[in-house]
Amino acid sequence: MILAVTMNPSVDISYPIHEFKLDDVNRVETVRKTAGGKGLNVARIISQMEEKVLATGVLGGTIGEYIVQELTKSDIENDFLRINQESRNCIAILHDGKQTEILESGPTLTADEGAAFLEKYESLLSEVSLVTISGSLPKGLQMNFYQQMLEISHEKGIPVIVDSSGESLRQVLLHKEKPFAIKPNITELSQLLRMEVKQTIGSLKHVLNNELFNGIEWIVVSMGKDGAFVRHGEDYFRITIPKIDVINPVGSGDATVAGLAVALSRNQSVETVLKTAMTTGMLNTMEAGTGYIDLAKFSQFFNLVKVTKID
Repeated sequence: MILAVTMNPSVDISYPIHEFKLDDVNRVETVRKTAGGKGLNVARIISQMEEKVLATGVLGGTIGEYIVQELTKSDIENDFLRINQESRNCIAILHDGKQTEILESGPTLTADEGAAFLEKYESLLSEVSLVTISGSLPKGLQMNFYQQMLEISHEKGIPVIVDSSGESLRQVLLHKEKPFAIKPNITELSQLLRMEVKQTIGSLKHVLNNELFNGIEWIVVSMGKDGAFVRHGEDYFRITIPKIDVINPVGSGDATVAGLAVALSRNQSVETVLKTAMTTGMLNTMEAGTGYIDLAKFSQFFNLVKVTKID
């Protein structure tokens, strides 16, 4: 079973608007509400790929109850730390081929609540073979909180995929116990290294040799429509994907993490792992809902993904 962690879950609300007008009334005919947060998108797609998944994190209030109801409706097992505060809403306005996001910050956790979650997390590890940790930390938790989770996982021999950014990711990489995999995009990589990273093979090979990444088995640098650049151990790969009709790009990075997690948990070959991750990412963009794929299309698009080893 895969454990999908979302420390700051939300209800994701999507407003598709043909022509977004500032300082005016914008009417929306179709509203989509999803149990969201990056880790819940991951959990949903893992479930759609017919792999066992357990969703966890911290939630509370009526929004938290809605999230649990939606996960239960989708037959996704879940076990969250409940708090007295209200979980958050996150709004995406889809307009003119663009995406404008309005993200609530969510609850502020106490030190006791953080400690309580770490206890729950440790107990859940006895049931799982791989962990995904996705998204931002709630206010109130120290920036090294993910690192604390990683240390607990390391003690139990459970590999962890971390999909975060900024200081919380930096803290994860500054310590001896490294994640099994990370999935930054170019912008996140640039922020992490505090330098402009160019989307070229030479530049990416150079920056992924940074000592910050020592000990990480998989580094998947996602590049949107341009596919990905990957370091696996000492090997480098360029992955290209076909041109597709994008309906909703929200959650495509999470779908990539889900595909990566499923393929790794199944001990598949390097090429299959990379093609699976890219395929789930693509399939998510082709659906109106966030964190959804049409599994019937998987083989078709899997076969269109090209993996090239870089010397």
